[in-house]
Amino acid sequence: MFTDRRRLAVIAICVGDLGLLAWGAMAALVPGCPGACMTKGYEHFTNQSWTDLSHGSPNTADFLMLVFRVYGAYIVAFGLVAITVALTAFRRGDAWAWWTLLVGNTIAYPSAMAYDLSVGFIGPFEALEYVGLAIIYLGLVVTAPFMWAKRPASAAVA
Repeated sequence: MFTDRRRLAVIAICVGDLGLLAWGAMAALVPGCPGACMTKGYEHFTNQSWTDLSHGSPNTADFLMLVFRVYGAYIVAFGLVAITVALTAFRRGDAWAWWTLLVGNTIAYPSAMAYDLSVGFIGPFEALEYVGLAIIYLGLVVTAPFMWAKRPASAAVA
């Protein structure tokens, strides 16, 4: 059943997860600045220069970049799966898709937020993560299967 409420929810979820996917792509492809700014996160967290690390311990710097790139790739993978689920099963009204998007986004978005909070690097782009998750939650609230399910006629009569 494809209602106007569900249509708007699909759009909201896709927009929110597209934002997360974009962040993951930046982390995977351009982890330094400009880009995902993992280097600035390192500097805020350690109070040390990224340049000093990369000159003093290039293998450590390379490893940190690799880990951040892999994390970004996982976020891209989640974003692609979430958008696909939203455009297919969620759009059809499959209850499992609703729960999958709720749980998946509740794990994926806060992991990026936790990184930002841990390194003390919150800017306008990082603040958009909160907006993206709120948009997704709004789309999920208006389509919650337990809130909008039709009651059997016998239960409606009291």
